[in-house]
Amino acid sequence: MSTLYDQDFHAWTQEQAALLRAGRLAEADVAHLAEEIDSMGRTERRELVNRLVILLLHLLKWRVQPARRGNSWRLSVKEQRLRLAAHLEDNPSLKGNLDAAIARAWRLARIEAERETGLPETTFPAECPFSVAQMLDDAFWPEADG
Repeated sequence: MSTLYDQDFHAWTQEQAALLRAGRLAEADVAHLAEEIDSMGRTERRELVNRLVILLLHLLKWRVQPARRGNSWRLSVKEQRLRLAAHLEDNPSLKGNLDAAIARAWRLARIEAERETGLPETTFPAECPFSVAQMLDDAFWPEADG
């Protein structure tokens, strides 16, 4: 049996919101509501990792390719720092997941850095060399290796 949830997700969301606002909890689609709320949490965690990947990628490129530093990388770092800080401000509970998110983001940033720079994987540290404070600090710019 097909439900409104399956046929028209947007209409279902509007119906569920109206039921909740009216206090008609017994009529609400609790199973799907719980599933969607869980999904929203996963989306926020993925957004955190995605912001970190972009930030770490550009910090890495800044570090290993000083001759290629430019306004585009600088602005990308600046933008991601602002977006990351805003995301953490909007979702303070994500701070408890920051170490795991950084570890996941670091692995992805290393792959992307290898792809974009053409440098070997061994160029990039196995563990993230930047602290959270450094990542968010507008004045922090990694020095070139060596």
